[in-house]
Amino acid sequence: MSAIDFTYASASDGETRILGRKLGNLLAAGDVVALTGELGSGKTCFAKGLARGLGVPADVVVNSPSFALLNEYDDGRVTFYHLDAYRLERRDDFLGAGLDEVFHQGGVVALEWGDRWPEILPDWTVTAAFDMVDDTSRNIRFSARHPRSENILIQLKQQLG
Repeated sequence: MSAIDFTYASASDGETRILGRKLGNLLAAGDVVALTGELGSGKTCFAKGLARGLGVPADVVVNSPSFALLNEYDDGRVTFYHLDAYRLERRDDFLGAGLDEVFHQGGVVALEWGDRWPEILPDWTVTAAFDMVDDTSRNIRFSARHPRSENILIQLKQQLG
């Protein structure tokens, strides 16, 4: 059980993006967010909001890096690294591609499918687990187990009321 653990019910893609933006506003260089959940559960939608919260301009298209594995956006207040491990079958594939190095590049990292190899994630990772309720609604469970990530989620929870 995490030190901080709460669930937010999102009723739409727009609300999920806004939630991502709110979290993005709280993140700083070095922070990591693991996004977990089924295909189509809202991970990329949330990452688009994270990008906006990090200051990536609205005219910059933020897409899932499913085929590229990594998209880098350096036009915000910190560099945003958006990773997607869906196509990787083994932890060694992730490590062999050097993708773990972005955790220490001084930007903010969002890793889709972050539950595949939790042992590669830094201790200070914020986790957002997406559960589909219906076609538009999602339950998003946030958790953290490190003082830095706990503080981020405490602030997010206060903003959400």
